[in-house]
Amino acid sequence: MNLTVKGRNLVLTDAIGKYAEEKMGKLDKYLANGARCEVELWTEKNPSIADNQVVEVTIFTKGPVIRAREASPDIYASIDLVFAKLERQVKKYRGKLVSRSQGAHKEAKEALVLEGFQITEEPEESENETPGPLIVKTKQFMIKPMTPEEAALQLELVGHDFYVFTSSETNETAVVYRRRDGNYGLIEAQS
Repeated sequence: MNLTVKGRNLVLTDAIGKYAEEKMGKLDKYLANGARCEVELWTEKNPSIADNQVVEVTIFTKGPVIRAREASPDIYASIDLVFAKLERQVKKYRGKLVSRSQGAHKEAKEALVLEGFQITEEPEESENETPGPLIVKTKQFMIKPMTPEEAALQLELVGHDFYVFTSSETNETAVVYRRRDGNYGLIEAQS
């Protein structure tokens, strides 16, 4: 895994850099070759923020981009917290890849059985394993063309964390969401 550690508003000592590299290097066993990991550490300058030591890690894989951000009063604790979060996310991602490949394997076995080949069965997964998250609710709604500012107002009115709309400027689907700092973010689709 290609690993980069950067500091912003923070004196990045060799000890901090080495600690971050060692921690994030442990994720390498879960990731395929060619994965790239960027670790950014910084100190929030606002004195009212108690958890001012922030670590954000972005892992670029051949599939999805995996990102985590944690903050605490101690930079080493922030690195530990973000590592724990990333380890869960990476394991979950790997589990989905494995289950997808097992699903493809099962379909291939069924096709061979239909063609008259004999296949010995492999043991089924143990019942102690917990399945991944399930879709338990489906919601449909009308998407109206509007500006991002109107969508932000609608977001406040409905009290959700995000709002999906069609941008009247680009005629593409977009999402406005509430950020941790109280501002809004905008995600626009690209064709």
